[in-house]
Amino acid sequence: MKKNLLGNTGLMVTEVGFGVLTVGNTQLNLPIPEGAALIRYALERGINFLDTAQYYQTYPYIREALKGTDFDPVIVSKCLYGGYKDMEEAIEEARREMDRDVVEVFLLHEVRSEKDWELRAGAWECLQDAKSKGIIKAVGISTHHVDVTRLAAGIPSIDVVFPLINFKGLGIRDGEGPGTREDMAKAIKDAADAGKGVFAMKVFGGGILLKDYRQAVEYVKNLPGISSLMIGFGHTDEVDRIIEMMEGTLSHDYVPDMSNKRIFIDQGDCEGCGACLRRCPNHAIYMNETGQANVNYDICLTCGYCAPVCPVRAIIML
Repeated sequence: MKKNLLGNTGLMVTEVGFGVLTVGNTQLNLPIPEGAALIRYALERGINFLDTAQYYQTYPYIREALKGTDFDPVIVSKCLYGGYKDMEEAIEEARREMDRDVVEVFLLHEVRSEKDWELRAGAWECLQDAKSKGIIKAVGISTHHVDVTRLAAGIPSIDVVFPLINFKGLGIRDGEGPGTREDMAKAIKDAADAGKGVFAMKVFGGGILLKDYRQAVEYVKNLPGISSLMIGFGHTDEVDRIIEMMEGTLSHDYVPDMSNKRIFIDQGDCEGCGACLRRCPNHAIYMNETGQANVNYDICLTCGYCAPVCPVRAIIML
């Protein structure tokens, strides 16, 4: 598979990466040997870029996938917390649990505003120190926000930006409200022009856009400044199809089989705002005892109308 330079980091990454979140216990919850085998399959097919995070709890999958092999992928991890000690512990956990001396890229996970960035100054200082020690090669942020991506373009110490972008603009935020795909695309280009390595998340809008497979991939792939598309896989045939897509051999009438897909609300992300309840045309979403949204699958239409109104992209299709 074709590789691209990730900004000024010196890291070469395949134009598609494997978002390992999907195999873990918050989504497909695959047994570790099964999830590791899927990661290994992607590596064997030429994908060299893996995305994980402390929150995902997927380090054991990656460790098992790499055990006894010569693969040396570029691995990204992330931490949600803001303190120096929090980040220091997160880095050491990643190195220990994946059995890696070096984690190539480490990010502040899901930065939501300039104030959020400022509040995580301690964690950012820790990342800078870890980079100077050589246990991390590049540092940066992940975000769903146009304003944060725009901010990152002007911060010299940020090497990498991992923004949300898709052709429908699902999940894009700007300040306290929704953002547009056009504004995010402009912020991405500005970040890349400033030397940041940029790779994209939510190309399929959390699975909601899979029925528009070719359009979804082509839109993000062709955006100026994008080095790689980070995609979650649940089966080997999904790896095969994206490789065919990137190599130009995928059938022009290909549409993924959606018959076994279902709406999934990530309880770790849901903030209980109720927007999805109000949008659901069949009243299939309800609030549980902890104030988070759940799906009644007996009446869910799998229409996906709920996903665009979720402000934190907690609703996906698995």
